[in-house]
Amino acid sequence: MKFDNRLYLIIIATIILYITFLIISDLNTIYNEILKINLSYLPVILILGPISWFILFLRWHLLLQNSNINIPVKDNFKIFLVGYAMSATPGKIGELIKVQLLNSKYNIPKKNSAPIVIAEQFYNLLGILFIAIMGIFYFEFSIYAVISIGIGSSLIFGLINSKKFFEKTINLLSTKKIFKKYTESLIESHVVLKNSIKGKIFLTSSVLSISFWLIESLIAYLILQSFGVFDIEFLTLSATYTTSIIIGVISFLPMGVGVVEGSLAGFLSFHGIEISLALTLVIFIRIFTRWYGVTVGLITMKFIGAFSLNNSVKKSS
Repeated sequence: MKFDNRLYLIIIATIILYITFLIISDLNTIYNEILKINLSYLPVILILGPISWFILFLRWHLLLQNSNINIPVKDNFKIFLVGYAMSATPGKIGELIKVQLLNSKYNIPKKNSAPIVIAEQFYNLLGILFIAIMGIFYFEFSIYAVISIGIGSSLIFGLINSKKFFEKTINLLSTKKIFKKYTESLIESHVVLKNSIKGKIFLTSSVLSISFWLIESLIAYLILQSFGVFDIEFLTLSATYTTSIIIGVISFLPMGVGVVEGSLAGFLSFHGIEISLALTLVIFIRIFTRWYGVTVGLITMKFIGAFSLNNSVKKSS
């Protein structure tokens, strides 16, 4: 099945899930709460979303430069947005489309760019781990998320730094059709990957990753305030939000759909918010922290012809 078809199915499934959430909740209560929303927060939320994208783009751009890959910033940003749209695939596997775009448009060898996509996911884990650690004293359940993601980050770090372990893992992944065409490139790219997680680039990328998750947490915080929820402090919410994201990562579902929403709604309810309002807040949070960017990425994908590129790749593989 083509990546774009999978993405459409994920979007449809998410819409059904959100509608189900609303049906299960008290519709009259939700309607009344939405009417009370303070729209003065909306412009700030809409601006913070793109700021978070630019932070991740800057990380992507610097990682490319660290590997001596230099392409025009404008075109690179479009490629990044396409990858952002494909982040809605399981395990963000679809982000490998950036590798194909760089190869087809700029003749960048896949072995040079594929490891950078892997490095991005490593930095995502580091960033979310930092925020979760910050919130341990504000949300006790975060300790379990910290342990889980800490173990995962350590394994990935060990994987990257051990060529033998790395090659065995890649060979294991090669049995999966979706990874098969990238296997040879990944095996040849261990040095690039290792250079992406050490020295100055490690510090810079880590700071950018932490900044991204702080901004996402701020968006969630402002959404709560726009609905008149002022009792939850920022650090408490950031720990709550990132913990639900970690649970979604562990599920390996596309963007943790269903798992993130359900766990976050449960956590908000734990903090004293009525479940009907909690589910409404979760939907708004996910729209502005995830689906906002995915939508912009899909539009970009259409304009630069990434759908047709993806289809042609599928036919040739």
